[in-house]
This record gives sequence, C-alpha cells and structure tokens, in this order.
Amino acid sequence: MLDRYARRLIDPPLNKLGQGLARLSITADFITLSGLFLGVLAAVSIALDAPELALVPLLLSRVADGLDGAVARATRKTDFGGYLDITVDFLFYGLIPMAFVWLSPATNGAAGAFLLASFYFNGASFLGYAILAEKHGHKTTAQGQKSLYYSNGILEGTETIAFFVLLCLLPTYFAPLSWVFGALCFATATLRLYAAKQIFTE
Repeated sequence: MLDRYARRLIDPPLNKLGQGLARLSITADFITLSGLFLGVLAAVSIALDAPELALVPLLLSRVADGLDGAVARATRKTDFGGYLDITVDFLFYGLIPMAFVWLSPATNGAAGAFLLASFYFNGASFLGYAILAEKHGHKTTAQGQKSLYYSNGILEGTETIAFFVLLCLLPTYFAPLSWVFGALCFATATLRLYAAKQIFTE
C-alpha cells in the first residue's frame, strides 16, 4: 500500500548511487547476493538473541534490494537478474520469522508458523498475478520499474520491512504482532485473488 510513495523518496538517491556503482563495474547480481548475505546475518543475529544488532544488516539488506535494480537500470536489465532478485526477496522474508521461531520455539512457534503460511499464500498470489498480467500484456510502474508485474495490496514491501524493524525493537511481542500481520497478509492475498477473478475471467 505504501510502496508507490516510498519509491518516490528512495529511487532518486538509489539511482544516483547505482550509476556510480555501475561505473565501478559492480554488477546488479552481486548486490542482490550481498543483500542476501546481509539478510542471513540479520537472521543469525535474531536467532542468537541479538535482535537489536540485527537491525543494521536487516536495513542494509533492504538498501541492497533497491540498489540492485538501480545498477541494472544503469547498465543492462536481464530476465535472470529480475528472477534472482524476487527469489532472494522471498527467501529473506522467510528467514526473519524463522529466526524468531528459532530464538524461542515454545513462545513463537505457532505464531511464526501462521505468519510463514500467510507469506506463502501472499507470495503465491503475487507471483500468480504477475504471470497472468504478463500473459494479458498488463504493465505498471507504480512500484518502480520492475522485471515482473507488481500488483499492489494492503501489505507490500514497505510495510513488511517496517514490521520486521518493529519485531527487532519489540521481540517479546513477536507472537501478537505476527498474528495481526499474518491476518493482514491473508486478507491481501484474498483481495488479490478477487481482483484477478474480476480482471482475468474471460
């Protein structure tokens, strides 16, 4: 819901930085994988009971997630680069809840499983919608220039990152926060399915 507004703020500085990195021959795929490494580091920090320390690599990983696209636009966008980017994104989104479950399985296990199930459902609805949109020739730049169609929703990347930051700041509230966020993810995916039925039913 907030991605289109966040892009207006972050795209200009990211594009400028991306052009500088491109001149240094740093590739978009390298930045994508560096972002994944930072995401893994954040998850390890959480699992080792240092969620506050996880904030730095977590936020840097999301900067890398925006920066890889900026570098690609400054050089050459590839289908594989877009595929790698979205795959790494979904892996990152799964790692953070998993780390909180590992931190306290008894306290966070049920809520973590519910949250991950909601991410799975939401991700499937997102990717399925992108396939149908491509098949029907739909285009959008509302969330910036992407390699695949990004459908909007109640919860998008901006809200998810804010949620992860909140979890790191308030780790003892992981369970109640996850029940609420997971329910909103289920609502997002359900609404996307309804939209797809209205648009793509022949």
